[in-house]
Amino acid sequence: MTYRTGREFYDRQEPGVGDYFAAALAADIDSLILFAGIHPMEFGFHRALSKRFPFGVYYLIEDSNIRIYAVLVDLRRDPAWIRRKLTKRERADRQD
Repeated sequence: MTYRTGREFYDRQEPGVGDYFAAALAADIDSLILFAGIHPMEFGFHRALSKRFPFGVYYLIEDSNIRIYAVLVDLRRDPAWIRRKLTKRERADRQD
């Protein structure tokens, strides 16, 4: 599940929860301004876990910039899925 499908999923659960999900993830991403680089590396990316939802923000620090590669559900039971998603994203970014 990605950020987009996560928001849609929470919107279907109860009105307003999708908006809360989006705001919570935005706050987690904003916190990277202060805390980027302290998160453990997973699959070659830093992974910051969301404080309120079971999602991880996968990012790298490049030339003093924080570059977010993916916001994915934290599937610790299926790391191969995360690896595939991140590999696809990285390949797509390199082609841009």
